[in-house]
Amino acid sequence: MKKFAEIFRNRSFTKLFLANFTSQMGSTIGLTAFMFFLLDRFTSQPAYATITELMYSVPMLAVFFLIGVFADRMDRQKIAIYCDWISAGLSVALIAAIYVGWMPLVFAVLFLRSAVQKFFFPAEHGMVQGILKKEDYTTAAGLNQLVMSLFMLFGNGLGVLAYWSIGIYGAILVDTLSFIISALLIQKTDVSKEARLPNGSHTLKDLNIKMVFKDFKFGFMYVMSSKLLFTLIIGFFIFGIVNGGFSVMPIFILKYKLAPETYEQYSIVIGFVFGIGVLIGSFIASLLSQKVKLYHLISVGLIISGSFTALASLPNNIYLFLGILFISALALPLINVGIGGWLPSIIDPKMMGRVQGLISPLNMLSHSLTLAFIAYSFPSLLTIEMLYWIVGGCLAIVGVFYMIVLPKLAEESESAVKEPAVEQGI
Repeated sequence: MKKFAEIFRNRSFTKLFLANFTSQMGSTIGLTAFMFFLLDRFTSQPAYATITELMYSVPMLAVFFLIGVFADRMDRQKIAIYCDWISAGLSVALIAAIYVGWMPLVFAVLFLRSAVQKFFFPAEHGMVQGILKKEDYTTAAGLNQLVMSLFMLFGNGLGVLAYWSIGIYGAILVDTLSFIISALLIQKTDVSKEARLPNGSHTLKDLNIKMVFKDFKFGFMYVMSSKLLFTLIIGFFIFGIVNGGFSVMPIFILKYKLAPETYEQYSIVIGFVFGIGVLIGSFIASLLSQKVKLYHLISVGLIISGSFTALASLPNNIYLFLGILFISALALPLINVGIGGWLPSIIDPKMMGRVQGLISPLNMLSHSLTLAFIAYSFPSLLTIEMLYWIVGGCLAIVGVFYMIVLPKLAEESESAVKEPAVEQGI
């Protein structure tokens, strides 16, 4: 807790942290409410709910080669501000599209809003890296994990409550206000020029197609030159499969197996149990990260979470299911805090945007492929239990792989850093 208090004394970090929180809120509540709106309106067509999630992930594949270059070449603060304002405007357009009732238009607006939001995180993350000390990265990762756990704890429930109390239009208005608050917070944040423009000042005219692809290629070569960074990024493809599955699996297992008549109410309970698990796990992970090697945190978290995710497919009793899911959620922060605290320390600040520009599309590619696969195969080819086996198995396999290779790669990376320092007499 002392480390958390220390990091919040940095006012710039505090404002960016709150801006990230509200921006995530802007993309969570309305989307959750919209999914329940579709499940109510098109009960016999669960594919619509999956398509909604696809409209969150697929846009990354359209803009992935731009987001990292923009974050490294343009003013990161302005990028984050414009993302929030444009997203607020598109949220209003989404209300109009739902009122018209033409689903292709609704999904098109969701696609555009999501595409704009993809530029936010690399820019915001780059600024945070620029305003924190290296020893604070793991603490910041723990705080980001706490934010994630709060959204797991309250996001789904808030989305459902918003849908019940103020309807789909009111829920999306909450999104709009969240984006506006985030934009204002970032606008008021004092960020140094080095953090905003790590590679110097550029204009949109400078970013021609040749330069964009050259920078993207340079970022790719930067990742490939580091075995440790490359190995960690491979894992993000698997994490995309997990995120894609978990975005719809809890609702599907409730609606089609455990609680067909009361799935909406129990979805709040699942969100609460999962969120409490991640919240408690976040504190545990933050404490352990100061005493345990980060690669041990990651490997153990993956194996435990994957094993219990697969086990969660077995119970027919909802309370037993919730208990198993709680243990799976408890282990997830070990992964996120470990990776989130490790990556900024091994990535050059000038390259953070381009590396994120590779991580995010890889993650979203597998996320999108998983959702497309679920939309096609469930329930005609796969049972809900099989989905849990696939997702849990992916987590556990990556955990074993990381347990074998990461210690050696971490040692090699540390040696590579120390050797030049010794040669230079440092």
